[in-house]
Amino acid sequence: MELPRTFTIRERNHRIHNPFSAGKLATLGRALHLRPGTSILDLACGSGEMLCTWSRDHGVTGTGVDISTPFLAAARSRAADLGVADKVTFVHGDAGGYVAAEPVDVAACIGATWIGDGVAGTLELLRRSLRRPGGLLLVGEPFWLADPPDRATLEACHAQSKDTFRDLPGLVTQFGDLGYDLVEMVLADGDSWDRYVAAQWFAIRTWLDENPDDELAPAFRAELDTAPLNHVRYQRQYLGWGVFALMHR
Repeated sequence: MELPRTFTIRERNHRIHNPFSAGKLATLGRALHLRPGTSILDLACGSGEMLCTWSRDHGVTGTGVDISTPFLAAARSRAADLGVADKVTFVHGDAGGYVAAEPVDVAACIGATWIGDGVAGTLELLRRSLRRPGGLLLVGEPFWLADPPDRATLEACHAQSKDTFRDLPGLVTQFGDLGYDLVEMVLADGDSWDRYVAAQWFAIRTWLDENPDDELAPAFRAELDTAPLNHVRYQRQYLGWGVFALMHR
């Protein structure tokens, strides 16, 4: 049970595996009015930056679940570096089937709603671990900033069709239709997108220099030939992303 090797190579230098800066992650933590002892479950936690920094800054406790052993190793190392290894735990497993043994104050899936087959299924999965009433759900999700005009735009944004994502009003409407109040949100901007994807180009190029004969090298070479232009021509102006805080009605 592991992420594809291409993913871990591409994002090997990331602490946050989404188009979200450390500053925006900190802003989100402050916006949620987190208190010491708040319990958090983070499904598909990646390298654990949210749990680790929020534990340091706000005194939260929590569990992160992910299928990537390299990312979990980075998460445990980060927890030790920040002095919070006694407050956060990281579990190797399938986040799509994980339910907390005890209800938590905050249940999160930031940028990986594929674990529940989309937004609706992921929110339902998160609710199974959430204390009620008053528990908080966090979900990170892409949305269209503008209508994609052609197939090239869709492909550059990793979308099968326009219906792959909603626009921002459509996403907020979906939350309401599913029975949730949107109570906070922090959205990515152009700079946070740049930091996310450009770091991948650097990781790919240095990996190619180190591994020119690897079986993945041709595909990565082709990706590096097209990814920067796709980002500045399409992704940066058509695709948004944000973290949304929800409470069930």
